[in-house]
Amino acid sequence: MESIFAGMFSPEWLAAFSGILLLDILLSGDNAILIALACQNLPAHNRKKAIFIGGFGAVFIRIVCTLFATSVLAAPYIEFVGGVALLYIAVKLLTDHKDGDKEGGAAPASFGAAVRTILVADFIMSIDNILSLAGVANTVPEGKWSLIICGLLISIPIVLFGAQVFLKLMQKVPALIYGGAAILGWTAAALMVADKGLGMYFAPYELEMKICFVAIVLRLGYYLNKRYEKEEKLGVTDNE
Repeated sequence: MESIFAGMFSPEWLAAFSGILLLDILLSGDNAILIALACQNLPAHNRKKAIFIGGFGAVFIRIVCTLFATSVLAAPYIEFVGGVALLYIAVKLLTDHKDGDKEGGAAPASFGAAVRTILVADFIMSIDNILSLAGVANTVPEGKWSLIICGLLISIPIVLFGAQVFLKLMQKVPALIYGGAAILGWTAAALMVADKGLGMYFAPYELEMKICFVAIVLRLGYYLNKRYEKEEKLGVTDNE
């Protein structure tokens, strides 16, 4: 127990902790947006429950990965595959037309499906968080585990509070859903560029990739949403 908390509050530990706090704030924003997008179509009484269950579940996954699987996450091609999956998830969340607030008509979005989406996508998006956290913590070897534990604990309120704030904003300004999906597309490109196996080939075109992925998500999402609206007017939509 003493070894876990060794080196706490030393100048080096406090400097590293400040870096981890900043990383949590910067890197947890997209995770919070993801959770809000996944919960947007749930019935009102299930939204907060899904945010908390999905949020705590996602943080638990981060803890396990940080403690036991940092080397696996740093393996080649993991982040590339994660980027492809996240690109798909961004479009899927943007074009999910199940409305949980309507009575009758379309079936409400599945609570279990929302939680699963949060867990899978948050795992993909947390690769950069986990590797960054472990990297900063390793700069203070004697205080490594206390820094990791504190960093993960801090990420919980940031993600949960941020998700609720963004969900409320989306309810008032639905167009923000496109903004959230665009951020996920940008993050997908960033993951691919950071990949240890293929990233070197994408690095010279990093900005172009990010802009292209954002454009793909927004354009494809807009097209599919418009097609849905057209089919809805004709009475041929399928919400099952």
